[in-house]
Amino acid sequence: MEFRHLGRSGLLVSEISYGNWITHGSQVEEEAATACVRAALDTGITTFDTADVYAGTKAEEVLGRALKGERREGLEIFTKVFWPTGPGRNDRGLSRKHILESINGSLRRLQTDYVDLYQAHRYDYSTPLEETMEAFADIVHSGKAHYIGVSEWKASQIREAHALARELRIPLVSNQPQYSMLWRVIEAEVIPTSEELGVGQIVWSPMAQGVLSGKYLPGQPPPAGSRATDEKSGAGFIARFMTDEVLTRVQRLKPLAEQAGLTMAQLAVAWVLQNPNVSSAIVGASRPDQVHDNVKAAGVKLDADLLKAIDEIVEPVTERDPAKTESPAQRP
Repeated sequence: MEFRHLGRSGLLVSEISYGNWITHGSQVEEEAATACVRAALDTGITTFDTADVYAGTKAEEVLGRALKGERREGLEIFTKVFWPTGPGRNDRGLSRKHILESINGSLRRLQTDYVDLYQAHRYDYSTPLEETMEAFADIVHSGKAHYIGVSEWKASQIREAHALARELRIPLVSNQPQYSMLWRVIEAEVIPTSEELGVGQIVWSPMAQGVLSGKYLPGQPPPAGSRATDEKSGAGFIARFMTDEVLTRVQRLKPLAEQAGLTMAQLAVAWVLQNPNVSSAIVGASRPDQVHDNVKAAGVKLDADLLKAIDEIVEPVTERDPAKTESPAQRP
């Protein structure tokens, strides 16, 4: 396993981090989820990402039990706050009330005294940013989180939050966006701004929800039990890539992966890690062998000719469609 600094902070994280968005507490049984966490630890992964909303808070509980007994100082545990975790009007968003209550719930479920990174899961347009950042500052100063991050924030929002974080003397060091060969929205503005501010990317869906693994074939129905057939596993999210045109292009990547001595999944993960602003790529798994396979992308260097050939094959999304909104299945 290779390690990188999270932004310009002193915190080192594993290039491959393990995330449990659609597996723990929902898609797979706890025994299988625990086996995947053990596989992650065995392969050298030390960074684990979750969120209070995943599986209705159950994902944090499963991860907490799976990591119990591990040396806490040897792990980097990340979680997030924003999406609804209860029926009340204040059980959501980035108000001071919800943030301070949510961190306590997350720590209890994760069975830890602190998280290494506490992330704003989305931007809250209904709460003053000053209120949000002051609540985060109290959490950092109380020792319940070491660093602060955001997820899927625009460049302008990251800049404003970073300025407030400096005033409050707290380290805002990361953004967690979607990023893959097929989805490059962050390259235009988010990455240049982040590089300027010293913010690193912890990217989710480097395999475009499995599409870049090559298992979905043009003109054929998705395999039974795959994410594309399960609404709880993000079928609504993956639909944007499930066109015959995209799937045909993805199949043309196979010879390139073979040329590099990689599986298509490994090529996809290695590709995002070529970006120097990416601190870590999040992978999920429902079986331990998937973890072992994905980790082989760590430390891989792709040459310029290969990267150019990939660009010539894929037609990535570079701008977000403002008309599209997220559903609960689209909340990494």
